[in-house]
Amino acid sequence: MDIKVKAFIDKNEKWKNELLLLRKILLELGLSEQYKWRVPVFLHEGKNIALIGTFKSHCIIGFFKGSLLKDKEKMLVSQTSNVQSSRLLTFHSLSEIELKKGLIQKYITEAVKIEKAGLKVVFKETAEFPVPGELNTFFESDAEFHRAFYALTPGRQRGYLLHFNGAKQSSTRMDRIVKCKTRILSGKGLNDCICGKSKRMPNCDGSHKQN
Repeated sequence: MDIKVKAFIDKNEKWKNELLLLRKILLELGLSEQYKWRVPVFLHEGKNIALIGTFKSHCIIGFFKGSLLKDKEKMLVSQTSNVQSSRLLTFHSLSEIELKKGLIQKYITEAVKIEKAGLKVVFKETAEFPVPGELNTFFESDAEFHRAFYALTPGRQRGYLLHFNGAKQSSTRMDRIVKCKTRILSGKGLNDCICGKSKRMPNCDGSHKQN
């Protein structure tokens, strides 16, 4: 077992047995494992297929291209309504995983076939994401901020728009924009490293939390 994967599973005492079983199922189907983005990731010929992880009330297998799976059993869930690609299988006990092992294997096998076929998730264009009124207000009063936002890559723009639109209240949207303004002016995305310590630049890998 990858030493970092082992450490991840060992520290999750509540879900340790469940994670070990999910890991076993994935590896039995010929996937390799690698620890990245602070979770165990499972790959086929170097391509990301799935990951395992935990929440307070359940553990999961997450499929990177889950939206392409047929999901005949209607077991897949989306973490939020804004997620376009990944989908999750959720489990609440070891016995549930054991009971559904055959179905889990089918989902994994299909995910590998999708990757081998080279299928891609078609993402919405940035222009399809609404710009909140609060952000337009900032643009009207700060031309430099306006230029900096639209100088970002389309992916970074989408990340911010999803983040801002995810707030239900106008005051919360305003707060989020204010907190992100320095990042945007620096040309950084919502999940980009700004401390310079990340080993996965330009992405943040959580290194700033180790001090």
